[in-house]
Amino acid sequence: MSKDSEVPELSVEIFRLIRELLKEYCGIFFDDSSRGLLQRRLLGRLKLHNLSSFSDYYRFLLFDKQRDEELAALMDILTVNETYFFREKKQLLAFSEEILSEIKERKKNSRRLRIFSAGCSTGEEPYTLAILIKEKNYFKDWQVEIIGGDINRRVLQIARNGVYRQNSFRATDPYYIYKYFEPIDNDKYKISEEIKKMVKFSYINILDPFKLRFLGMMDVVFCRNVFIYFDSESKKKAANNLYNIIRPGGYLLLGHAESLINVSTEFVLKHLKHDLVYQKPERG
Repeated sequence: MSKDSEVPELSVEIFRLIRELLKEYCGIFFDDSSRGLLQRRLLGRLKLHNLSSFSDYYRFLLFDKQRDEELAALMDILTVNETYFFREKKQLLAFSEEILSEIKERKKNSRRLRIFSAGCSTGEEPYTLAILIKEKNYFKDWQVEIIGGDINRRVLQIARNGVYRQNSFRATDPYYIYKYFEPIDNDKYKISEEIKKMVKFSYINILDPFKLRFLGMMDVVFCRNVFIYFDSESKKKAANNLYNIIRPGGYLLLGHAESLINVSTEFVLKHLKHDLVYQKPERG
């Protein structure tokens, strides 16, 4: 290992330039106290590309032909992906008992349900939604599409595999584990094929309005514990992008530590029996 004097230093100036680049790319904002953390996590990238300084690395991120691949690799290093099945139970009750019932009546002619799970991480959230929908027998002859999106390619691969350890089930009723998972060794479980085929996973950046539109229109968007990493500008941009892909009358569900106060006035805050959610108003 190099001596401290030989370790490249991430200067305040270059730190702020890299920080702005990352914020523009994915919305994640690193405050001034994160300079040491960013330096430690990026050192390996300098070595990988045979770069001697962080200023060289910054130029690499700007101009190299591999910049897109490098930025995607950075997301694997810098994003936090802690999640588990059946997280935030009150919100899931609002979804399964109230939102789904309302959509069933409103869309009984089209019989199509589309849901987007933004920042889906290793897939526990969209698979949870699929299980809850499966439990509602009145959707059995509907066309149901659930899309999980994230900017971390590593966690998306885990999600596609659908294999989870015991820690992912710390809030899961054994009924669901028995019914929808297959034990494959002492502490691993595989999601059932009937649930797995309901969910598709894709590399999606919610700050990119053009790629987001390729998803098509959604009835419900879950974007939980994503905005907490954004600064005000990125929150507004993301909220607007999500608004544009939600059908009139559709819903946006955020994490309990998040709100749209000072972010967007387009959505209406709706008081349901189990939780507060945001709804896109019906037009005309």
